[in-house]
Amino acid sequence: MSVSQPWGIRVPSSGGSDDSRTSWQWRETSVLLVEDDPGDALLVEELVADSTLKMDLRWVRSMAEAREALAAERPDCVLLDLNLPDTQGLEAVSGIRVHADQVAVVVLTGLAEEETGLAAVAAGAQDYLVKGRVEPELFGRAVRYAIQRKQAEQAAVALQASQMQAQENARLERGLLPRPLLHDATVDVVTRYRPGRAHALLGGDLYDIVQSTDGAVHALIGDVSGHGPDEAALGVALRIAWRTLVLSGVTGAEQIARLEEILVAERGGPQVFATLTSLTRRPGEPHVRMIRAGHPGLLLRTGDRVEWVEVDGGPALGVIPDAARWPVRELKVPQDAALVLFTDGLFEGHIGRGRERLGEERLLRMAREVATLPPDAFVDELIERAESLAESQGGLADDVAVLHLRWK
Repeated sequence: MSVSQPWGIRVPSSGGSDDSRTSWQWRETSVLLVEDDPGDALLVEELVADSTLKMDLRWVRSMAEAREALAAERPDCVLLDLNLPDTQGLEAVSGIRVHADQVAVVVLTGLAEEETGLAAVAAGAQDYLVKGRVEPELFGRAVRYAIQRKQAEQAAVALQASQMQAQENARLERGLLPRPLLHDATVDVVTRYRPGRAHALLGGDLYDIVQSTDGAVHALIGDVSGHGPDEAALGVALRIAWRTLVLSGVTGAEQIARLEEILVAERGGPQVFATLTSLTRRPGEPHVRMIRAGHPGLLLRTGDRVEWVEVDGGPALGVIPDAARWPVRELKVPQDAALVLFTDGLFEGHIGRGRERLGEERLLRMAREVATLPPDAFVDELIERAESLAESQGGLADDVAVLHLRWK
């Protein structure tokens, strides 16, 4: 018995290449039949013709031909015989799943192979049909349900992945965005963190604020280069290490050197670096002691005035390991003044339709325009204005962390 072309099955040639294969197009519900028996292939074609489900059927005779077909086109469903010349039994199901795991699989079995069909479903197929016992209506319904079942499986997998990602994001958030560890009301703290548009997970921006037993207030803001879970995890490691060093009494340049050791040991490659600013203010002192490692400047709010401040600093952590030096500088902070520390995502966003960035000068102008606002509103307004200016570019691409400190 032979299968003729008018019935719509593409019959593979016995030898040589089939030039028409490249011009074949899937239409509506596309089905790939993997069957070496022409008689069984004819039965399937008759089922397709009589089914209410409109299908485009392509026939191949071996697993090797199926791999070629799946590489060229992705059908909605594969009808799979388990007794092929080059693959037998459940290995056939595995062979299809290896090359097209997103495609529904319906296994075709003989009259005495129902247990094999059940085993195939357990191995990953969506359904099985017994040859010679299938009515056209049941056949069409089985193919349609198999496709829907596969789609439901994929949706469940995607949901699980999304839930796991949300859980991971929450863990990273707890590590990156800590609660200030303060013993008294010496300083008012406002913190904000906004993930950039390009990644679902938080990036490597970090901040922290701790008050030691002697009453000194210590603050940190930093930024690990790159985005994603690896950078976020490294940011968490640096923040926890910084808090541990502070509580152990290690400050100044030695503190930054220890943080660089940790970064070099934990980073994924030599291209990874981190910028940061660390500061300390002791009770009664009119100034903060500050160390800057490749990080941007900060804003000093005094009454209704806002100034951009940059103290001398050293290179970012990890740029020249074991050779960097970070000077400790003093910055006078008037009574009731505030310091605003932030990561570069706040001012490096593109604005308008070109490649122009917001920049430090525009950020300072924006800050001066809202200088009379209270701390929370001041920080929120800065971020919202930066986001608004970057809206035509899809929003801020980088994470933004802001730390507002006002001493009483």
